[in-house]
Amino acid sequence: MVHVLNLGSSAKGPERRRRRSEARRLDILRAAARVFRRRGFAAAGMREIAEEADLSPGNLYYYFSGKDEILYFCQDRTLEQLHAAAAAARASGTPLPAQLRAVMQAHLRCMLDELEGATAHLEPEALPEGLRRQIVAKRDAYERAIRALVAEGVERGEFAPCDPRWSRAPSSAR
Repeated sequence: MVHVLNLGSSAKGPERRRRRSEARRLDILRAAARVFRRRGFAAAGMREIAEEADLSPGNLYYYFSGKDEILYFCQDRTLEQLHAAAAAARASGTPLPAQLRAVMQAHLRCMLDELEGATAHLEPEALPEGLRRQIVAKRDAYERAIRALVAEGVERGEFAPCDPRWSRAPSSAR
């Protein structure tokens, strides 16, 4: 009888569990980011991350297989947010300076307001080759989107002439 009465709620169970698991992963990510920033990626241990996240080490391994996966998840999540901000700015149809401002504001918010955001640029070389390639490809795509926006602004005369690659500051700024 109880099973029949709870049919609707049991159908929502897997989705609810998925959301709870994702929220817990984000809590762990924030705890790991604090530890990484305090001790550095190489010196941080899973036991210390678990303690910061108020978990047993065994429970931490239920969510992440190791530090590499935590760092990858952090970097991947942040890059997804940055890509989404760039796409939203471009889709807005606002003038290019406003688009660039929106992307830069989102970038700063991501880096400063969210603990894991700052970890996005923390030691990508510490990732195993396969994961590092994925993160570098995503990071490069984000940078290309920003460069394209700047190049278009320069071409239209909306930005001062500059090198959109941001490879170095102009000689007058050194």
